[in-house]
Amino acid sequence: MGSARLPVPFATPLDLYAQHVASRSKGAPVSHGNLSAKDRPTVGRTLQQARIDAKLTVDQVSAATRVRIPIVQAIEQDDFSRCGGDVYARGHVRTIARAVGLDPAEVMALYNAQQGEQPAPTLSSGPLFEAERIRPEPRRPNWTAAMVAAIVAVIGFVGFTFFSGGDEADPGAVAERASTPGASPEDEPRPGDGQQEEAAPEDEPDPSESAVAAVPADKVTIQATVEDGSSWVSAKNGNGELIFEGVLEEGDSQIFTDDDQIDLVLGNAGAVALRVNGKDIDTDFEMGQVQRLSYTPGDPEEG
Repeated sequence: MGSARLPVPFATPLDLYAQHVASRSKGAPVSHGNLSAKDRPTVGRTLQQARIDAKLTVDQVSAATRVRIPIVQAIEQDDFSRCGGDVYARGHVRTIARAVGLDPAEVMALYNAQQGEQPAPTLSSGPLFEAERIRPEPRRPNWTAAMVAAIVAVIGFVGFTFFSGGDEADPGAVAERASTPGASPEDEPRPGDGQQEEAAPEDEPDPSESAVAAVPADKVTIQATVEDGSSWVSAKNGNGELIFEGVLEEGDSQIFTDDDQIDLVLGNAGAVALRVNGKDIDTDFEMGQVQRLSYTPGDPEEG
């Protein structure tokens, strides 16, 4: 009856799996070269075993990495098709490896070997995202509050004008009506008989114009909204500092603001709608196209 093995400190994923196979074998030493297909270490088995050893559930790993539960389960079964591409698969594997206590570099080496040593594709010169954001509930654009405030202001102004006009009736006309109590209703002035009806409410301002007015003129403000599919988005300020990096799903929206300049990288530019300094940008980007854009304060169409 064999004794239980103690965990080896700082062991790589390949070492841990080789020890696991060796503990079930008797006789000749086991090496990575003579492992059978079912015993050969894979990324999914390695991550799953590390998660179990760390006493973590799939739900806990999903909450810690912000990778959705079905994708975590698929990766543990070596099914990377749910990740949406090799770039996303590498980001998910690296993030999950770190969460379960493994060295991401070692796990990525195993991933490269498992995928046939395919080089990792790049989207931009900046660092790639670590994990897919869990899709939040669709939310309204931030300029909704400005639109509501403008409408409320117009309604309040019209109401004030209406009631103020009623209180300022001609005193002479009131006295004349009081002195002739027998006057028939036919003698009462009717709307259209020389008297104008109450002034019609003024035209309400275009909500989009109110939203534009709410944008500070001395800053650059960009709102990126994914309208179809998903897109990886990176944003840096005028000093080159990274202010956002991640994957936005359909319906997601992010707002970036800086005093001088914002540099954007869109991994799937055709899926993203841009609103810069309060104006919608008319773009002809195609799906799957990578675009690098820069914006400064002022009218984006005058630059």
